[in-house]
Amino acid sequence: MGFLDVILGRSKPVRPDLDQLFALPSAAVTLQAGAGFSPTGLGSVCFASVEGGAFDRLQQEVRALLDADTGRGGAPVEFSRDSYGYTWLLTRQPAEDTAALVNDLHAVNTLLQDDGFGPQLLCSLMGFRGADGRSLALVYLYKRGTFYPFAPVAGRDGKRDNALELQVRALLGEDLRVEEDLSRWFPVWEAPGL
Repeated sequence: MGFLDVILGRSKPVRPDLDQLFALPSAAVTLQAGAGFSPTGLGSVCFASVEGGAFDRLQQEVRALLDADTGRGGAPVEFSRDSYGYTWLLTRQPAEDTAALVNDLHAVNTLLQDDGFGPQLLCSLMGFRGADGRSLALVYLYKRGTFYPFAPVAGRDGKRDNALELQVRALLGEDLRVEEDLSRWFPVWEAPGL
């Protein structure tokens, strides 16, 4: 970062650190003990759309990678697009095996990054459910290297449970690198795995 960057208030972007994802199993234990939210076994990766042959090749590579990593024939991976045109990859593991889910998410992000799709990566998330049925996701912002909680209010389109999100932020401050800028806690309404 140069002298002019300091004067003009520009900051150097944080280099993505995919190893931050490995803190999720510990955070899941803290979240379950402290707030009663259990992992659902669902996780997803969001990236800007890739078209044509590159998308077909990417789907094949992801499926082959997850099959090889897990030994499960026909890995439960689904690709979808949301109304904003972003592509989501949803993967499933047993709810109690958060480490396997994190391995899947890390492997997919690494594959995308190594194949030159790093600039298209937006976020990854891991889903949780409360005993009362409320949904919660821990969202990893690829370009910031930070996490934030997202808690939609069921049955109320466009409403978030801000109190729960702030409670989770306070609860997980020791486990995860939580995004401090609340304006970057983007809603992920259509996220598979939520």
